Amino acid sequence: MRAALLIASLLAGAPPAGWTPDVHAARAYAESRAGAVSFHVRTEAEHWGLHADRAVASASVVKAMLMVAYLNRPQVRRRALRPADRDLLAPMIRSSDNRAATRVRDIVGNGALRRLARRVPMTRFATHPLWGLSRITACDQSRMWLRFESFVPRRHRDTAMRLLRSIVPRQRWGVGEVALPAGWQLHFKGGWGSGTGLIDHQVALLRRGDERVAVAILTTGSPSHAYGKQTLRGVAERLLCNVAEGTAARRPDVAGRHDRRCLAGETLYSASGSGTAGWSSAPPSSTGFSSSPASPSRAPTVAGTGFSGLTTESSISRSSPSGAGSTITVPPATSSDLSTKSASGSSM
Repeated sequence: MRAALLIASLLAGAPPAGWTPDVHAARAYAESRAGAVSFHVRTEAEHWGLHADRAVASASVVKAMLMVAYLNRPQVRRRALRPADRDLLAPMIRSSDNRAATRVRDIVGNGALRRLARRVPMTRFATHPLWGLSRITACDQSRMWLRFESFVPRRHRDTAMRLLRSIVPRQRWGVGEVALPAGWQLHFKGGWGSGTGLIDHQVALLRRGDERVAVAILTTGSPSHAYGKQTLRGVAERLLCNVAEGTAARRPDVAGRHDRRCLAGETLYSASGSGTAGWSSAPPSSTGFSSSPASPSRAPTVAGTGFSGLTTESSISRSSPSGAGSTITVPPATSSDLSTKSASGSSM
């Protein structure tokens, strides 16, 4: 336990000196867009967000968690990675390969994801037999990504972070297009519904020396994938436009202190302590899919690196490692599942 706390303290970075995200501009932009947007920004000292506790399906965002769970397997954490390990992890992260993700999930099991969520700790994460339907929130994701390395065995940290900063060019939209000051490194993972816009998510860690900023942007119900990517970029640009050029002193966090308070439905600002491919689904408390009344229903399909989603369709197809599909039935949305401009879901 003491060793774990020491590692967390050593990995804790400082916020950029004098920097705060432009939450007001990001919120105004998000509220001008079709669909629903939630985001959360976190440094070691403070955090900010909009609808940060809105739970949506993870889509491919969960692949980063799958990688961490795989690298923590007893059979893997104590040895060097083999070609077979890299052949699973590299395509799953860099090009968001779904078959690789299914193989990794089948190896580690949902129990490993739940254990990771408890370590972070996440407050609303939930697994699902379909990994793309795991439930995430912007608040929970920013908490994990701020100290991503601390959840990876030391010998595998360089590999994990290298994969997250080498996403293939064709998937470097949104936050991947934001111009950052010299010296910053961007690590991120996206999730989307292929060609649908129902799900477009990104989670990211920005690092420069000891400075770090974590960002999670989750969007659902966009008219198209291109529109969703534009929303991601617009929110990210506004949140990160004032990243300071100066160097901040390193300030280790108080080990073991985690902010668990992320309020949904409002812009959030609070100090966190001293020094410190496309499924649509409803929130855990509801029984059907959330959908935007203005959004047309779409039939689900499966692609190699993404899933197209649906809104009020009564069934969805599940991909299996062999490519065969099975069908599960989900009741359509009721009026109680619908929120203003909201279509809850996710993408791969």
